[in-house]
Amino acid sequence: MTSSTPIPAAIDARGVVKSFGSVHAVRGVDLTVRPGEIVAFLGPNGAGKTTTIDMILGLTNPDAGSIEVFGHTARGAVARGLVSAVLQSGGLLKDLTVRETVELTASLFAEKRPVDEALERAGIRNLARRKVGLCSGGEQQRLRFAMALVSDPALLILDEPTTGMDVEARRSFWSAIRADAARGRTVMFATHYLDEADEYADRIVLMRGGQIVADGSTTEIKNLVSGRVVQATLPDADLTALAALPGVDSVEANGERVSVRTRDSDALARHLLSTTTARDLEITAQNLESVFLTLTAEPSASGLALNGSLR
Repeated sequence: MTSSTPIPAAIDARGVVKSFGSVHAVRGVDLTVRPGEIVAFLGPNGAGKTTTIDMILGLTNPDAGSIEVFGHTARGAVARGLVSAVLQSGGLLKDLTVRETVELTASLFAEKRPVDEALERAGIRNLARRKVGLCSGGEQQRLRFAMALVSDPALLILDEPTTGMDVEARRSFWSAIRADAARGRTVMFATHYLDEADEYADRIVLMRGGQIVADGSTTEIKNLVSGRVVQATLPDADLTALAALPGVDSVEANGERVSVRTRDSDALARHLLSTTTARDLEITAQNLESVFLTLTAEPSASGLALNGSLR
């Protein structure tokens, strides 16, 4: 009778706590990421995302709890080349060329990808001879991606990876990420571009106030918030009166266009069409942005329980 060794989780964080003086950055985070997943790690500024990522990368240690990466300590996994990161800034010498920068990174690892392959995967092989200081912000982000790929990591962590990229560059970048994930690489990324999370993530983990408040697929996350969004053109709208209607959660106006989040879209639509001059009325399901805003609002504002986790 044979027994197989179970594959360890890419990330296994249990009861992780981290404070900086009186600031409680991370408050008891439990998070398991399976090998091969693409996970979007979302939350407003100050939610604890960056601190959590720093601990997964071994840049800082938790005050309590534990983090394992592929069965190793965070620093042990990084030392073995199992983890690489694409961060927002830093780590680049402006007088080196793009190729020299990736070659320097490659020299740190016993096992590595060919430099040309990493440059090609990052879409910057044509920039190999350019000085880093002459590269745009988006090109420098792609360079960081090439630097992360050269060790052929099992886990790739991306912190705002497409900052400074135009729409075409962002699309090309994510195409490369998807191709890598298809080969079995685990990807965890933090972004303020919610459309990226919606389109590219297998799973979304949402933090607020140092805790995970939601965890599931994009569809599951959207289903955590009930109701729909009703939009209409309504000149001189009485926003206060609209906000006071039964079932209405919030009202926003952009010029003559009004957007109302409501738990009873049918009743609101009847009201708008029968008692106001509203026209061009549209009813849509909650999108990821509206769900994000609701789930990351202060509890007193959102009226939601803190733990909205699906897992």
